[in-house]
Amino acid sequence: MRIAFAGTPEPAAVVLRALAGTHHDVAVVVTQPDRPRGRRGTPTPSPVAAAAGDLGVPVLRPASINADDVLDRLRAEDVGALCVVAFGQILRAPLLDGWPCINVHFSLLPAYRGAAPVERALMDGVTETGVTIMQMDPGLDTGPVAAVGRLPVGPDDDAGRVMAGLCALAPPLLAATLDEIAAGTFAPRPQPEEGVSIAAKITDEDRVLDFGLPARALADRIRALSPHIGARCVIDGEPFKVWSARPVADEAPHGLEARDGRLLAATGEGTLEIRELQPPGRGRMTAGDFLRGWRGPLELGG
Repeated sequence: MRIAFAGTPEPAAVVLRALAGTHHDVAVVVTQPDRPRGRRGTPTPSPVAAAAGDLGVPVLRPASINADDVLDRLRAEDVGALCVVAFGQILRAPLLDGWPCINVHFSLLPAYRGAAPVERALMDGVTETGVTIMQMDPGLDTGPVAAVGRLPVGPDDDAGRVMAGLCALAPPLLAATLDEIAAGTFAPRPQPEEGVSIAAKITDEDRVLDFGLPARALADRIRALSPHIGARCVIDGEPFKVWSARPVADEAPHGLEARDGRLLAATGEGTLEIRELQPPGRGRMTAGDFLRGWRGPLELGG
C-alpha cells in the first residue's frame, strides 16, 4: 500500500527507515521545517527529513500539516494511510477524516498519553513499557488501539536504551496494521477507561535534582533524562549535568563525598552513587575521572 509518513526526531527516523524496507511504499514524508542548530544557528533538516533524503522520498516541511496544500498532496499521491511518529503537531479534521491516521505511541496506552511517555514512565520507575499502534482521533492519544508491543525495563535502563528497544518493536506492528487496512480487516478496539495518565512535556524544573528525594527516585529521574536531556545539580556553585547514578547500600555520606574513587550523595532516603556527570564547559566523564581532576570542595547547592 502507498502511504505517507509524518515524523520529526531520530526515533521517528528509525521507524521510517525500517518501514521503507517493507513491502509498503512510502510515497511522501511530512516533517517539521528546518530549525536553527548549533552556535551559528544554521537551518538543519530534521532527522526524518535526512532519512527521507537518503531513501529518495519526497519531503514536505509545512508550517501546519493540516494545510490544504498538504491534503492536496496526499490525495495526489493516492496514499491509503498516514503513519505518524513523534511529528510534533496536532492533527485535525479534515486530515483525520480523510485517511486512516495511524500513530506509533511509545507507551502502553492509556498510560502516559502526551509528549514525553518514555521519560515520564522511567521517572515513575516502571518495570514494563511498550509501543501502542493506534488510530488517531481529535483527543490527546485517545484513539482506538490496533496493536501493542511490550518491553521490560530494567532498573538501570535509561531513556536511550528504552527508546531503542521501542523503535525495534514498532515497525513490524505498524506494517501489520497497514496490512489490515489494505485488506479491509482493520478493526481497532477502544482504549480502556482505567489506567489513564498524562506524560507532560519535560520542563527545566523536571531537570533539577532534589536530594531530599529518595535515592531510587533520583536515579530514576537521571536515567529518564539520559542521554538526551540531562538532569542538573550544583556542585561548589557550578552547574553540572548528571547522566548516570544508582542507589547503593553504602553508609550515607555527609552531603556529597568522595569515597574510594566513587562519588556518593546523601539523599532523603538512602545513598546515591553518581557514576557519570558533566562539569560546565566540558564533556561527559565518569565520576572517577572527575574526582581525579577536581580540586574544589564537594558541596551540593549554592
